[in-house]
Amino acid sequence: MSDSALPALMGRGTVPSLGLLPDWLDPMKILDNPAMGAWVVVLACGIIFAETGLLVGFFLPGDSLLFTAGLLVSTGSMPVNIWVLMALLIVSGFIGNQVGYLIGYKAGPAIFNKPESRLFKKQHVDSAHAFFEKHGGKALILARFVPIVRTFVPVIVGVAKMDMRKFVLFNAIGAVLWAGGVTLLGYILGNKVPWVRDNLDIIFIAIVAVSIIPIGIEFLKAISKRNKKKSSQA
Repeated sequence: MSDSALPALMGRGTVPSLGLLPDWLDPMKILDNPAMGAWVVVLACGIIFAETGLLVGFFLPGDSLLFTAGLLVSTGSMPVNIWVLMALLIVSGFIGNQVGYLIGYKAGPAIFNKPESRLFKKQHVDSAHAFFEKHGGKALILARFVPIVRTFVPVIVGVAKMDMRKFVLFNAIGAVLWAGGVTLLGYILGNKVPWVRDNLDIIFIAIVAVSIIPIGIEFLKAISKRNKKKSSQA
């Protein structure tokens, strides 16, 4: 569907896009491509997999792509059933995180066993392991909604050797809430609530802010607890 046809479907004069992103990363320009046809679904799933599973995919627009995909399905620009699309994106996000976990699990010992490494230290691994064992489920789910963080957290969890069964469970929950929830939100609201459609940048910044708050609180609690322990030992 052309750029001129989509606004007619949406009842407005311009195609919504994310001003924070360059054109080549704008999900509207990536997904609203008539030359792609049904392959656009494969492209969307590939981007979600790469962002959640491959370290090189940290710059990809996960949240906005999911929302835009749901929006384009609602306008008929993407030739796929919304539930089928959601299922495919959920699976892509789930597999991506599993791959990230395995990368950390397999590569971790080789990286952290180097005594000369200043950045990757054994105590950092121990701290990460303790943190994710205590707050793992909540942290993993919330990390899904934070760009860049969601790319690296599965790797860190793998390095810290979080229990695989626990990781699989919370990975699945996070994939459903993030990939399924944001896509469905775009499908329901993107073409029916003008304010949401016209302020995508604000929506995603708000999602990130809300997701970071609980993580920040836990981080501050950990620092406070560590300082109290140091004071008592002094």
